[in-house]
Parts: sequence; C-alpha cells; structure tokens
Amino acid sequence: MTLRKTLLRGLLPASGVLLVVAVAGLLVGAGDIGPARAAEVVLGGGDADARFTVLELRLPRTVVAIAVGVALGVAGAVLQATARNPLAEPGLLGVSAGASFAVVLAIVLGASATTVAPYVAVLGAAAGCLLALGAARLRGAGDDPVRLVLAGAAFSGLMGAASSVLLLANQRAADEIRFWTVGSVAGRDTDDLLAVLPVLLLGLVVAVAVSPALSALTLGDDVATGLGHRPRRVRAAAVTSVALLVGGATAIAGPVAFVGLVVPFVARALVGPDLRRLLAVSVLLGPAVVLLADVVSRLVVRPYEMPLGVMTALFGAPVLVAVVRSSRLPAL
Repeated sequence: MTLRKTLLRGLLPASGVLLVVAVAGLLVGAGDIGPARAAEVVLGGGDADARFTVLELRLPRTVVAIAVGVALGVAGAVLQATARNPLAEPGLLGVSAGASFAVVLAIVLGASATTVAPYVAVLGAAAGCLLALGAARLRGAGDDPVRLVLAGAAFSGLMGAASSVLLLANQRAADEIRFWTVGSVAGRDTDDLLAVLPVLLLGLVVAVAVSPALSALTLGDDVATGLGHRPRRVRAAAVTSVALLVGGATAIAGPVAFVGLVVPFVARALVGPDLRRLLAVSVLLGPAVVLLADVVSRLVVRPYEMPLGVMTALFGAPVLVAVVRSSRLPAL
C-alpha cells in the first residue's frame, strides 16, 4: 500500500471523525446549555453561562480526552506488537489496573494525588505490563489470545479487589479512590493535563523511536536479530513506552479499558499491519473513540453522566467478541 493510499484510507477518515466528535464535545452536554447556545460561544458570542460551560468545562474536558485517547490508542498498538497478540490491550491485561491500584495505594498512604499520580501510575503500569508480557510467554499463552486475556482479567480483578479493600479501609480518601477505579474525564482541566504531559510526550517519543525495530520483532526474534536489532532491548523500550502512556492516561482519567483494543483493530483494517502506519492512524482514532464515548456518556442518562470507563467497555466488548469469534485472528 502506497503512502498516498494510506493517507486516503486511514488518516483522512480518522481526521474527519475526530473533528466531528471534537465539535460535538463542545456542543453537547448533560446540562442546560444545548447545542444552539454552545454554537454561539464557538462562533465568538454567547451569554456568560454558556461561555463558562463551553470554555471552562467542555473545552478542557475535550482537550484532556484527546490526550488520553492518543496515549491509549498508541499504547494498545505498541503492546499488541510487543506481545504479538491482537487481544493484548492495556485495560484487558491489567496494565491500567496496575496503574490505578498504584495511585490508590499512594493516596491511602497520604500522598498528594496531584503531585505523585503520574509517576506512581507509571510504576504501576510498568508492573502490570511486565506481568502481562510474562503471561504471554508462559507455555501456550502466547499462542492462545484467549488464555492471555483470561490471565489479564484475573490480574485486573485482583487489583480491583485490592483497591476496594483500600476503599473500605480508608473512608477519608474514598471519593478520590472511586475516581481511580472507574475512569472519567469529567472535571479534568488543563492544569491536570500539564501535570502528566511530559510523561505522555516521552511515551510517544519512545513509541515512535522503537516502532521500526518493533515491526521487525513481529517477524520473530531470529529475523529481528538478523536485521541488527536486539529483541530484549526493543521489548524493554516498548514496555517503557506503554508504561509511560498508560500511566499518564490513568493518572488523569483513571482506568479506561478497551480503547487500546478498538483503535488498533480499526486502524489495522484501514492501513494494514505495518506498525508505523498503525501508530499514525492510532494517534487520530484514539481520541476519536474516547471523545465519542465521552459525548455519548453525557446523553444516555441525562441529566446525569455515565462514567467514561463504562461507556468504552460497552463500545469495546462487541469488538472483543468479534475478534475472539473470528476464525482467523488479524495478522500482526
């Protein structure tokens, strides 16, 4: 597939979808400010209440959702290539749960969530990522995507149970802990994003830098070695990238599952299995999926909102079933 065809089949449609849902994120909400009043603000007018809602609440929330989507989409593509498994997804394999539990534990121990969340979440995500890849290398697990997901689900359940125990043991931090066990971008602002932005940018840089070697690694360790790459170093760099991206995203939005599954799955259908093209399309599809889920979450139970993590699970579950039931899993 030529670069021009890749652009037409992948980047342009993904850009269009992202633009549409980003505008919807500014115009649609669970409150009293409807699309007409919000559109006046976007066009430079609007009353004071509408301007506050759009510029101070919806705009920062949209920007945060874009950052989270980019991080989770790219992390999913990198993790799938590293594990050589189309079901390897940060939420399914416990990477997000590890990051979330690490932040919950830090809060219970008295740390400030604003100060330590990005760095603690990265450590938790790294531990979860290593456990997930370790499960992938167990006898038979690497060849059976379903067993890998079951191992990840067990780890996620364990981390969720541990977080619940901490919630019961420390009522003082209960509200903050609940945020890191559900997943949401509601109430997040640009200050929260700036706190994790260096972590996310570093993760993206590492992902882009390792993508050529990781593409060779998907052909097998022997082939990658013959091409001059060192598999252990490549995997270490990939794990570092996933930990930074998932840790940063979890620190600002809590655990948001299935984005890292849906985005590479759709991107692969658009541009094929080449990792570099997958990353380029995932950068656009990731925020599109998160923003779409966030917009829908504002509408389904108005005047309340459904947590973002619940909505992405509703989006991602059918994709998971489709991949598992397919007679031939997508090639990586």
